[in-house]
Amino acid sequence: MPKTDTILSAKSLHYFLQLIDTMNYTQAAQILGITQPALTQQVKKLEHAIGAPLFGQMGKKLYLTEAGKEMETAAVELLNTINGVVSDIQEYTQADKGHISVGILNSLQSNIFYQFLGEFNKKYPDVTFTINYFDRKELWRRLDTNQVDMAIMYLPDNTKKEDTNLRHQYNYESFYDDKLVILTHKTTFEAGESYPVSRFVNRKWVAYPDNFYLTPLMHGYFGKKNKPIIPIKIGSTKELIKMAENSDYDTFITQSYYDAHRYEIDSTNLTPIYLKEEHGFTISYVYRKGKLEIPRMQNLLKEWEKFLDKHQNFSKLLVDQIKS
Repeated sequence: MPKTDTILSAKSLHYFLQLIDTMNYTQAAQILGITQPALTQQVKKLEHAIGAPLFGQMGKKLYLTEAGKEMETAAVELLNTINGVVSDIQEYTQADKGHISVGILNSLQSNIFYQFLGEFNKKYPDVTFTINYFDRKELWRRLDTNQVDMAIMYLPDNTKKEDTNLRHQYNYESFYDDKLVILTHKTTFEAGESYPVSRFVNRKWVAYPDNFYLTPLMHGYFGKKNKPIIPIKIGSTKELIKMAENSDYDTFITQSYYDAHRYEIDSTNLTPIYLKEEHGFTISYVYRKGKLEIPRMQNLLKEWEKFLDKHQNFSKLLVDQIKS
């Protein structure tokens, strides 16, 4: 075993940094609550371990040698790492402290989650959150690499070529059945009715970029022979609808977004209808199965289920949020 394994302890590094703060053995020993010989012995052990003096002396004044300066940088980094690991382990075992990272699909209507987050934060103020939006591919990558603790997304998702990973590596729960709403300029259609996709083969669309969930979904309904004609792609649902209103292009959005914003959409210009071929999809939360071992994640999911039970009428909640 290398001699540094037994010398570079957190205690010896702490003693070393304390001596740097005071540059006085007597004062440092008093602050540490040890004897001056004990402090001197720890410093000598460090110097013996690295094979160079850490301190020099001019008259009665101490100064750091070049080796001491290098050791100071390393000691700070090592102690920060040790303290960080200890803090993480302590937080890992607590339900009311720690940090949770949430990734949300970039085209998802997520107002309901923010309402839940507000209630949760009041109850558990020591649990902190980071919320970020990603496209489907990046969201899965961050789940796979443990960079987000939980994802809120649409399922099924063809980013995963098969559902093996979803079954064996992840837990997931659906909390809202969503579907596609077509906003069309065709005046011969009745609002709320369903029509075959063949009626839209020659229509032009303003749509989401290809990496958003709904665009590949629409391509799937059209099939390989008849791809939708999409001259303009916009990543913002609000701007997408505005573009459709100010042009002769049709567009498609989710039912959840439509329910929340229907009073903002020009119904005299755009008629909401559905596709007969549409199968629907769900808004779901997804997390790695190992996350259930973390008490704060267990607590988050428990409170989330309570919140959903309290607000079973999801669509009404979305509309109420917009009106309030």
